[in-house]
Amino acid sequence: MKILLILNPISGDIDKTTFLEEAEQFCFQYGIEFHIFKTTGHEDVKHIKQIVNELKPHKIITAGGDGTVLITAKAIQNTSYSMGIIPLGSANGMATELGIKAEPIEEFKHLLLSNLVIALDLVQVNDETMIHIGDVGANANVVGAFANDEARGLGTYAKYLFEELQEQEVFQFMIKANGEVFRSEGIMIAICNARKYGTGIPINTVSNPLDGKFELAVIENIHLSDLIKAGLSTWDDKFMEDQHRLLISTEQAEITFDKPRLLQLDGEVIGIFEKLNIQIQAQSVRLLTHRENLNRTNYDILPDWCINLD
Repeated sequence: MKILLILNPISGDIDKTTFLEEAEQFCFQYGIEFHIFKTTGHEDVKHIKQIVNELKPHKIITAGGDGTVLITAKAIQNTSYSMGIIPLGSANGMATELGIKAEPIEEFKHLLLSNLVIALDLVQVNDETMIHIGDVGANANVVGAFANDEARGLGTYAKYLFEELQEQEVFQFMIKANGEVFRSEGIMIAICNARKYGTGIPINTVSNPLDGKFELAVIENIHLSDLIKAGLSTWDDKFMEDQHRLLISTEQAEITFDKPRLLQLDGEVIGIFEKLNIQIQAQSVRLLTHRENLNRTNYDILPDWCINLD
């Protein structure tokens, strides 16, 4: 067996030395050919495509946060290659959504043993691709401020979140989806291929990255006192739904804003846009997983098919 591990060496400020040593030793012990590609932030998708084409690995495993998962997904999108996920980032939103909770080296072993592959959706937003959650408004402003701060971690994110929620700028927009036109206002529009942010804050209870749809969640306002109270206890999965003005499930949509606004996708600032064209890219990535992970997801819709790897 030939394994390609795609690793983000700096994600989450986590020391990955022990994991790498254990993974390499395990592969050596069982005669598994083990290759590592470390992301640099410079044309990683292009480089991964080249390595995959040359190496032709039996399995690809990505280790990092949501950004690393997205890079790997884009590199193998619409191919016959499958990727498994090991959460080693500061915010592992997609891994959590997909029920991946084992210790890194244990999940690595699970993925080497597993032949269960399911189909994962991506979402195209204008010319960009996302795998988890994107948004315009309050949280995008937080992500923008966070990106410009040298300090990292959830504490820094929380600082900017509380500052943003004290302002809560309301803006107008128009959504075209499912043959209807919606004109409304709010402090945020979230584009959801998952139910929760990597921080653990739930955005809705219906999103499923396996169902061929995405959700648009319009947030009218967020009461800071409620957010603090919820943060001091276990998050109620319906917390954010109490703040919804609108929730739309669809395969494609167009959003026009009252003025150009900041867009973030999967924790990365993309740019400022007056209009977004959004479309599901259904079943475009083959995800290597196992039953224990799927049992944790509690989706209303579970994949009705899987295939065995050769």
